[in-house]
Amino acid sequence: MSLRNYLTSKVFFSQVLIAFGIIAVLAFVFFNMLSFFTNHGQEITVPDLSKMNVEQAEETLDELSLDYVLLDTLDYNKDFPQFSVVEQEPKKGAKVKANRKIYIKVNASGYTLVVLPDLIEKTFRQAEPTLKSIGLQVGEVTYKPYLGKDMVLEMRYKGAPVKPGTKIMKTSKIDLVLGDGKVAFDETEIDSLIREQESNPTNE
Repeated sequence: MSLRNYLTSKVFFSQVLIAFGIIAVLAFVFFNMLSFFTNHGQEITVPDLSKMNVEQAEETLDELSLDYVLLDTLDYNKDFPQFSVVEQEPKKGAKVKANRKIYIKVNASGYTLVVLPDLIEKTFRQAEPTLKSIGLQVGEVTYKPYLGKDMVLEMRYKGAPVKPGTKIMKTSKIDLVLGDGKVAFDETEIDSLIREQESNPTNE
């Protein structure tokens, strides 16, 4: 076969295509290996995702070849927009590898309701941590005559008496009326004792 016939034959064109295919594969492997060795061991700085919504956080992390895991949250923080990132782990500025998962917590839509526990006849030392454990705060503390010192006699919310079991917005303040440790005498009882003494004077 002459050179001219060979150059125009199907065999030649098939060999050229095979050669181009091999070159393309080798180039692909080469550039991928080059990228691997160039980025191998490279650390990525974790961005600040605070106050971003989930979509914004996802876009930001995708651009840095980072992933994320959304954690459940029931808490509401008034300083952050609803459904925005309030916490992240690792924290902003941390150095991580590519494809590292960033765990994020999203703000709730509002404060949740909690059930007011029964604090009547509990001591103040018992009542205060009980309220804090469910997200409530101790408000104004007042006293009235009662033998049991620092014993809870009444609970109030926004100035009105409130019963145990009432659902109240988290972070609310509960006012407590406590006993002052002193015995209270009813005025009618005192008057009765005075009259009794006057009607039965002691003989000297």
